[in-house]
Amino acid sequence: MTQQSAEEKSAMLIKGGRVINPGILDGTTDILIRNGKIAEIAPEIGPEPGTRVIEASGKIVSPGLIDMHVHFREPGHEYKETIATGCLAAVHGGFTSVCTMPNTHPVNDSGEVTEYILKKAADANRARVFPVAAISKKIKGKSLCEYGELKESGAVALSDDGNPVVNSQLMRRAMEYARGFGLLIISHCEEPELAANGVMNEGALATRMGLPGIPNASESVMVMRDIALCELTGARVHIAHVSTAESVHAIRDAKKRGVPVTAETAPHYFTLVEDAVADYNTHAKMNPPLRSHRDREAIREGLADGTIDVIATDHAPHSPLEKKVEFDRAANGIIGLETSLPLSLKLAEEGIITLSGLIEKMSVNPARILGLEHGMKVGNPADITIIDPDLSYTVNAENFRSLSRNTPFDGWNMKGRAVMTIVGGDAVFSGIPEEDNIPG
Repeated sequence: MTQQSAEEKSAMLIKGGRVINPGILDGTTDILIRNGKIAEIAPEIGPEPGTRVIEASGKIVSPGLIDMHVHFREPGHEYKETIATGCLAAVHGGFTSVCTMPNTHPVNDSGEVTEYILKKAADANRARVFPVAAISKKIKGKSLCEYGELKESGAVALSDDGNPVVNSQLMRRAMEYARGFGLLIISHCEEPELAANGVMNEGALATRMGLPGIPNASESVMVMRDIALCELTGARVHIAHVSTAESVHAIRDAKKRGVPVTAETAPHYFTLVEDAVADYNTHAKMNPPLRSHRDREAIREGLADGTIDVIATDHAPHSPLEKKVEFDRAANGIIGLETSLPLSLKLAEEGIITLSGLIEKMSVNPARILGLEHGMKVGNPADITIIDPDLSYTVNAENFRSLSRNTPFDGWNMKGRAVMTIVGGDAVFSGIPEEDNIPG
C-alpha cells in the first residue's frame, strides 16, 4: 500500500469478474474504485482516462477477507513473526484485515501496547490490523483490564486467548463490563484441569503413541459455561477455535434459544484429524488438538447449517526452536494465513457450503460480529480480494511470507488462491510469486 492520500490515488476499474457480495449480488459485474473507495458497481463501466483496468474474467471478486484470529508475535517474540511479516503473509493469502490476539510480551492489556501495535501496522502499510486486547491483566485471569482505555486506544474485542478465564465470576464481570463498552468477548474455551498435561486428542491413538490425551469435554464444558454466562449477561460472546462435536451441538442449541453467541473454527479442524500427528508430527500439534473423524464431520455440519459463523486461521507462528523437539515439549500451533483460502475453497468444491456462504464466513460475518465498516457498497473503503478458483499449485512453505514454517500442509496440492488483494484502493498484493511451484 502506498502512502498516497485518498485524493492522490489513481482510479481502478475491476472488469468482468464474478462479483460475489453475499445476500446482495452474484454475477458478472464491474467495480470502479476512486479515491480509495468504491465509487460504482454496475454491469458495464467504461474506463476513465488514467484509470488502471484490472481484467478479472474467470475470477471471483469478493469483499476483502477478514481473519479475526491471528497471532503476530510482536512485541516480544519477533523471531517468530513481526507485525510487518504477518501483514505481508495476510495479503498474500487474500486477507485485507486481521485481528491480532493479545498474548504477546508484554501482553496487550493496556492502551500503550494497543497503540504500539497500531503504529507498527501503519508502518507495515499492508493489511488493516484490529487489535484484540486482554480480558484480564497479563491474561492471568485474576483481575480485569481497563476496557474503556483499551477501546479508546483502538481495541475491537477482548480475549485471553492462549489461556482460559477459569474463574466464572470474573468471566461474568468481564461480560458485563465489556457489554457496557460495546466490546465483543472472544473466549478460549478450555477447562485446564481436564486438559491437564495432554498434548493430543484423547483416544486410542494417544494410548498407542504413549502420549497424554485431551478429552473433548475440556473444550465443551467451558463452551457450555460461557453460553450460560452469555445468556445471563446478554453480552456478545464469540467462541474461538471450535474443534469438537459437543461444542457444535451446544452452540447450535444456544442459537435456537436466541443467545447472542457466535463461533469460529479453523481450516485444520475441517480438513485434518488426529491421524496427522501419528508420526509425532509437531507441525500438526495445536490446542485445541486435532480431533476425530466424528468431530471433523460435526464441524463441517456446523459450517453448513450456520452454527459456526466464521472461518479464522488461528495463525500461530513458531520457529524450529519450538517445533523441532520431542512432541510433548513442542509448542502448540500452526501458521495458516497463506493456506486458509484454498483449504476453505475445498468446502465449496465439495458442496458443503456455497461460494457465497464461504465469503460470508471469511468476510461478511467477521465484519458484522466485530462491527467493522466493510463490504462492497458504494462509499465504503475499497477492500477487495480477487480469487482465481481454478489455479492449482503445490504448497512450498519455504516461499511463505510469514517468518515461520510450521505448517502440516507443506507439499500439499491446492486449488484456488488470491491473485490480488486491494486495501483502501491500493493493490497491496498482485500476481503469483514466480518461485511458487505452479504446474503448467
